Amino acid sequence: MLSRLYGGSRPSGGGSFETFSWYYFRISGILLLFLVIIHLLIMHWTNDVSCTTYDFIAARYANPFWRLYDWLLLTISLTHGMNGLRVVIDDYVHAALTRSILLWLSVFVLIAFFMLGTITLITFQVPAHLNLSCV
Repeated sequence: MLSRLYGGSRPSGGGSFETFSWYYFRISGILLLFLVIIHLLIMHWTNDVSCTTYDFIAARYANPFWRLYDWLLLTISLTHGMNGLRVVIDDYVHAALTRSILLWLSVFVLIAFFMLGTITLITFQVPAHLNLSCV
């Protein structure tokens, strides 16, 4: 019954990577649901979209909490998505060499996007004078 509802049965084996991946996929999906809903409420519902400007983001990033929040959203969404891509590659690519190349390419893409997002969040400079009329 559960396998029909949740897309597969729980993998056997206590400490394998597939077991970790199976649990991570479900836990990260639940976390993403809440993180994305909060993000949408704050960025697109409680604030006027026309006020989502550089100054708005700069004022938001003046608070370290929002940088951490966006970094968690970045990290969890990238790893959740790439874990799903890994499962799709394992399921549908049968040639061993092609599967290996695609898996390593997905690891490279994950690392590249993670580094770009993290560097952007860390090095973002909040200007000394902000126009806070929309915040």
